[in-house]
Amino acid sequence: MLRKPFGRKWILISLQVLAWVVLFSLPFLLRPAMGDRPAEKNSTPGGTTFYIVNNLFWVGLFYLNALVLIPKLLYRQRFGQFAIALAALFLLYLGIGWMNNQIFLKGHHFNFRIHILFTFFIYVFMIATSTAIRMGIDRIRAERLDDEKINENLKTELTLLRSQVSPHFMFNVLNNMVALARKKSDLLEPSLIKLSSLMRYMLYDIDGEKVSLDKEIDYLGSYIDLQRQRVSKNVIINADFSDVDRSYEIEPMLLIPFVENAFKHGTGMVENAAINIVLKARNHELSFTVSNKFREDAAEVKDKTSGIGLTNVKRRLNLLYGKDHTLNVEKQNDQFIIHLSLKLH
Repeated sequence: MLRKPFGRKWILISLQVLAWVVLFSLPFLLRPAMGDRPAEKNSTPGGTTFYIVNNLFWVGLFYLNALVLIPKLLYRQRFGQFAIALAALFLLYLGIGWMNNQIFLKGHHFNFRIHILFTFFIYVFMIATSTAIRMGIDRIRAERLDDEKINENLKTELTLLRSQVSPHFMFNVLNNMVALARKKSDLLEPSLIKLSSLMRYMLYDIDGEKVSLDKEIDYLGSYIDLQRQRVSKNVIINADFSDVDRSYEIEPMLLIPFVENAFKHGTGMVENAAINIVLKARNHELSFTVSNKFREDAAEVKDKTSGIGLTNVKRRLNLLYGKDHTLNVEKQNDQFIIHLSLKLH
């Protein structure tokens, strides 16, 4: 509950503006309390300009460190470059101070030693404050994202347990197996083994955060083979998993919704039905393409057993992979095509 308000950008912006206004107003607010003192350089027009330029540098330093140096150097453990950048910025500040003095405070002696001693601690304070705030905000965002992932995984797990493979599919497979048993077909035993492995994977193998790509492919293969028995022999089904390095890991049940969707909408009353599934995984890149023919005039039937759906799959991909994935869904003539690209780690 304490982290939620900080997720609102307008609150962050308002707090920052208020902090800068208070910080830079302090010399003017405290001046009456200091009594009558000789005129200081801030009280002249040139001194005011010097003060404004000086403060603009502090603002620029604060956000340059927070938005550029920390994510580009510090988070990437380039500590040497980070230290050099800070030293260079401090030297730049000294140069700007000297130029300001020459331009706006003509005749005023500029003492580098005093300037360094006076501004060094302010410089360190700005860097430390900027770093602490940036890291604190990033920590809050990371914790919030972890919370969203946990909630999304819980919702997905519940949905998968209820309807990962629709009851219609299970009933049809069991009916096919009854028919195979009556015929005493040799296909009965391998079909039962595949169904058993499919159920085992769904119930026991997806407890962890990730599974091997090898297991995910075996699950897809078993699912497709069982679907071959269910659908008409006129349906052309092509599945290519040959160009895959199976040593990678992937989030479980991430690919099956696309395959399930293809069988749901690409068979039945579709003429010359054809489903093509191609999976490639090499050099830390996964490419997954599923295409199926569909009828434009066919009414889509939605029910509670229709799977987790493309909307929830997109949400899960955004949480798990973020910018490390692209998902393209398009219709070309009578083809429905889904292409997914992932960066594997």
